[in-house]
Amino acid sequence: MPPEVRAVWQVARYLRERVEGDPALRDLWIGGEVSNLTIASSGHMYFTLKDQGGALRCVFFRNQNMPHRKHMQAGASLVAHGLVSFYAERGDLQFIVDFVQPAGVGALQAEFERRRAQFEAEGLFDPARKRALPLFPRRIGVVTSAKGAALHDITTVLERRWPLATVLLQPAAVQGDEAAVDIADAIRSIAPQGRPELWPDVLIVGRGGGSTEDLWAFNEEPVVRAIFGCPVPVVSAVGHETDTTLADLVADRRAATPSAAAELVAPDRSEVARRVQSLSAGNLMRVTRRVAAARQNVDRVVGRLDRRLSDTRPLHRGVSTRADRMKHAVGRDVAQAREHIASVAARLRTLSPLATLDRGYALVNREDGTPVSHAAGTQGGDRVAIRWRDGTRAARVESGQ
Repeated sequence: MPPEVRAVWQVARYLRERVEGDPALRDLWIGGEVSNLTIASSGHMYFTLKDQGGALRCVFFRNQNMPHRKHMQAGASLVAHGLVSFYAERGDLQFIVDFVQPAGVGALQAEFERRRAQFEAEGLFDPARKRALPLFPRRIGVVTSAKGAALHDITTVLERRWPLATVLLQPAAVQGDEAAVDIADAIRSIAPQGRPELWPDVLIVGRGGGSTEDLWAFNEEPVVRAIFGCPVPVVSAVGHETDTTLADLVADRRAATPSAAAELVAPDRSEVARRVQSLSAGNLMRVTRRVAAARQNVDRVVGRLDRRLSDTRPLHRGVSTRADRMKHAVGRDVAQAREHIASVAARLRTLSPLATLDRGYALVNREDGTPVSHAAGTQGGDRVAIRWRDGTRAARVESGQ
């Protein structure tokens, strides 16, 4: 059978898939000397990284090389991070760089600086997003080893300073290959998203001292992103004062030691008691002064009223005298008016037609009430009413004679 002839693109694609599918080539640190450095008008850098045994073409794209240009010089010895790729159009194997450090920096330190630059560019370390710690926490979360000295140091300080708080422990491995995932899971478990009733008021994440390798879990991406996404303020307490981890940079506050973290999150009950006593004494003093001032003000107002009343007493006596005089005058006028009315009434009764009835006379009225003043005003059959002194009787005229 004749051999199968493959197209160039088929081989190129196969090589690219093989190279870019290899995990060992996707997260790689390479050390060497820079040569053939070219900066394109687009800002991309093209260079070769070489040593005495080999050379590798490299590309450093503009959006990532800007912070590192000071290191990019021909002949410079660098440690570069990136991934190996196959550029099918030219048939070239190339190293796509995303971070560089001068040679001589340890591998862990170089990786630390690379991750630090990456997270800083994403805004994870932005001071503007740092949250204040609660003044009087009721629930304090702790993520650390259940068997480590850090937990003992934290609980001892909290019992001494602020025993009113409840300590919520979420144990986690703080060293080893699985520690980063364990710590991240513990942070998410102690403050689950969407369940604020379960959250502590503040969270301490940390461990005691150790080597750079021992503390490396707190530089891993899962831990950094879990702290960034935690819904409550986080205090990082990793190692000793001289140790700095990425967890320290992303946390809301950094403490030099686990004991210092406990002092940061918990007020001193003795100091709080003294402050409360001082505030109470100050409030009592202010209230006492205000009451005294109010009493003095009331006394001044009462004094002014007394003086004004004293000034009006002569006027009051004059008004009373005049009122008495007017009362007597009105009474006299009323008596005189009553006498006059009685006299007029007596004269009216004398002149009234009804008064003649008392002397034996009678009044004759028609049925409609009009008086009959003479006999010629009636005819036979007319009905009339005759009124005497003691009553009225109906009558009928018998004839007109």
